[in-house]
Amino acid sequence: MLNVNSLIKVIKKNNCSFFTGVPDSVLKELSFSLKNLPKKQHIIAANEGAAVSIGIGHYLSTKKIPCVYMQNSGLANAVNPLISIANKKVYSIPLILVIGWRGSPNKKDEPQHKAKGRITCQILKLLNIKYSVLKNEKDLIKFNNQVKNAKKNNEIVACLIEQGALKRSKKNLKFKDTFKLDKQIFLKSLLSVIDKKTKIISSTGYNSRELFYARKSYNFKKGEDFYMVGGMGHTSSVSLGYSLFSKNKTICIDGDGSLLMHLGSIKTLGEFSNNNLKYILLNNNSHDSVGGQSTYMKNVNLKNLSKSLGFKNFYQITNKTNLNKKIKNFLDKKSLNFLEVRISNNKIKDLPRPKNLIQLKKMFMK
Repeated sequence: MLNVNSLIKVIKKNNCSFFTGVPDSVLKELSFSLKNLPKKQHIIAANEGAAVSIGIGHYLSTKKIPCVYMQNSGLANAVNPLISIANKKVYSIPLILVIGWRGSPNKKDEPQHKAKGRITCQILKLLNIKYSVLKNEKDLIKFNNQVKNAKKNNEIVACLIEQGALKRSKKNLKFKDTFKLDKQIFLKSLLSVIDKKTKIISSTGYNSRELFYARKSYNFKKGEDFYMVGGMGHTSSVSLGYSLFSKNKTICIDGDGSLLMHLGSIKTLGEFSNNNLKYILLNNNSHDSVGGQSTYMKNVNLKNLSKSLGFKNFYQITNKTNLNKKIKNFLDKKSLNFLEVRISNNKIKDLPRPKNLIQLKKMFMK
């Protein structure tokens, strides 16, 4: 296995003192090791392309190579600035990429991760990015040499880290809850008041897994769910595309990290959606499913933001008082509405994942 401090040491000794990226469960140890750095040395970006771009800006200002971390599922978000700005044949900007390799051929994983995991190395090769797979301390020797060459030749270099490769810290790697309402309490109330034709489209991570858990654990039958097991940031767009061509009431359950990742999509939703679409943001100010790192959403004025994006009414829920009544009032309003629910982080251990995705899709489309 690999000690995260050894990895950071290799990065820093190559005159790299700036980190930016999108949190990943595989790289949880890295996130916790960086969390006490000053803001100017570590920035959690909204998406992977933005992280690469922040790194490019850092290099242009300091002439120092930056470190950009991400999950391989987000590598596609980063392709544009990697190939059209940082590439050797464009501006030739050196970058260190630390990539969590979900779905690697040697590991058991979920279908969405396996699909991306199989082609991750091919993507890096197509981008002409040299890389190392880091499994132990010895692999750092090769990676260190690659970083040195990248600095010398103004190129991009990457390392891939598989699930479980980083040694777990003995410390309790948890962030404190920002808000108090238990998500399960809200989801149970929501599922109890919807009608049988309601369609729910839920964002990737714990939102979908907790919705799936609530429906199965408490035997809720009304409505059908489409779980976004991948495609972070695209829940609002899928919801818009569905609702425009359906008469069913459509509920989009989004997360704060997901909303931020492709915030422009919310403006599209606000501009084009029908009144049958209801947008719910489960805001815990946290990248909960990948370690609990902050999204910095607690101080955003979502009432003003939502209205400027085209929503007619803004609602907010912060506790369980009159919960069913508040949810029903939000859903029954015949206009495009935005509901912020301020929730705590997940409290359920070993959350199940939706299985048989093709069957779930068929049930949703009935």
